[in-house]
Amino acid sequence: MSMTDPIADFLTRIRNAVQRKHAELKCPGSLLKQELASVLKKEGFISDWQSGHTDDGKPLLSVELKYDREGASVIRGIRRISTPGLRRYAGYKHLSTVLSGQGISIISTSKGVKTDAECREQKLGGEVLCQVW
Repeated sequence: MSMTDPIADFLTRIRNAVQRKHAELKCPGSLLKQELASVLKKEGFISDWQSGHTDDGKPLLSVELKYDREGASVIRGIRRISTPGLRRYAGYKHLSTVLSGQGISIISTSKGVKTDAECREQKLGGEVLCQVW
């Protein structure tokens, strides 16, 4: 059975793992998911990620989640914006801030996957994949 929205599946797996306070999660891998994970690591929402393969050769992405000293997750919320049925695009002038700058939007641009702040700085627009706070 094929998956219609692998990005939404990835975000849901992160949301569920954070809710259950898991240290790490493993999910099917792809290049776009790796780029999403690298943005989340660069912005401090996850500790680390690694890509590999399962025993039968399928790509696998392993994400180490990050928690503060009290045990609360660094990721408070994560939401998919653009879906396969309704793509959401925005120019750099129309990218809104998430929770007054406390969160980020992740945008897929022609120069790769970037945060909303990087897009405004480099004057890039693209598909708004998700928001994380």
